[in-house]
Amino acid sequence: MKRILKKWNQISLVKQIIIGLIVGIILAVTIPQAAKPVVIFGSLFVGALKAIAPVLVLFLVMSAIAQHKAGHQTNMKAIILFYLLGTFLAGLTAVVASFVFPVGLTLGKGAEGVTPPGGVVEVLKTLLLNVVDNPFNALVNANYVGILAWAVLLGLALRSAQETTKTMIANVSDAISKIVTWVIKFAPLGILGLVFESITANGIDSLLSYGKLLGLLIGCMVFVALVVNPLIVFAAIRKNPYPLVFKCLKESGITAFFTRSSASNIPVNMKLCEKLGLDKDNYSVSIPLGATINMAGAAVTISVLTLAAVHTLNIQVDLGTAVLLSVLSAVCACGASGVAGGSLLLIPLACSLFGIPGDVAMQVVGVGFIIGVLQDSFETALNSSTDVLFTAAAEYKEWRKEGKEINIQKAA
Repeated sequence: MKRILKKWNQISLVKQIIIGLIVGIILAVTIPQAAKPVVIFGSLFVGALKAIAPVLVLFLVMSAIAQHKAGHQTNMKAIILFYLLGTFLAGLTAVVASFVFPVGLTLGKGAEGVTPPGGVVEVLKTLLLNVVDNPFNALVNANYVGILAWAVLLGLALRSAQETTKTMIANVSDAISKIVTWVIKFAPLGILGLVFESITANGIDSLLSYGKLLGLLIGCMVFVALVVNPLIVFAAIRKNPYPLVFKCLKESGITAFFTRSSASNIPVNMKLCEKLGLDKDNYSVSIPLGATINMAGAAVTISVLTLAAVHTLNIQVDLGTAVLLSVLSAVCACGASGVAGGSLLLIPLACSLFGIPGDVAMQVVGVGFIIGVLQDSFETALNSSTDVLFTAAAEYKEWRKEGKEINIQKAA
């Protein structure tokens, strides 16, 4: 048994996840009733990630800011600019693609009882109220905007604390990160259970019936990952960006695809940043921040599903409204983080731009929940892998200005 475990641990996590995925599919197709107990693996895995992720974000950001040395240059402005630009361009890409490849929907009943925001003002109001949420309440409800705000404030307040206090906070942060790595080691079992549950509950046919819509959504996200984001990185570093892009997709995107949680993928991203030789003062803040506001995948989802409803109802859209939808989807995507099905719940808000009634818009949300298994996985993979990509791009840009060698091939 020890020999088997030793050999298993020698296999990379990505390969272990693929094995778990294949086993889950085989069990779901061949012996769904007999293998039903494996569903518990998926529930336990997701539950563990949801439990530890909010605490992780709090201590990582708080520790990073408390440890920050005065006068040490950071690239946070450039990173945030990349995050916002990437999210806007993702929304714009989805709008253009939806006009080039229009997709209609068969609208029926769905998503009853889900209350969407009433407008942009309400989204921004909710965002601000989340910032000033009670810290304990924010942790319990996984309000990442509130957690991030309290982490920043506590980190700033602790910068003048004794070194022993800072060391203790850093040790707690490291300990929580270690616990998350232990949880992620069980990802193959968790993914086995999640895949088994998805196939037995929804069936493969339910996904195939929305093939065109899924193809457009996934196509947009792949285009953003392999064309739009590399162009942004190339503009910053003036070197071939693809070794870095593929490194981020392989080591961050694949795990995020299966865990479907940007917050839970933070330790994976932190480890990748360390491998790339990035400054810890930068990435220890930018990675948790990216899990909150860098939402290119969500912008794609909002734009594509909204315009699918527009095409279904034969509504004419002018250029100005289309651009406005790109901006709105980017703003909404940033405000959707930490909310279950956040990007889907903001579709009625985007639909209101075109005068689509709320009941029809909620049917579009219902379609979103049906294809959510794949849509959410690709969305999270794009979001999380881009956190590392843009953090690295901002730092490599500074290296280029300072005349330092940028050997992406070596780093990747």
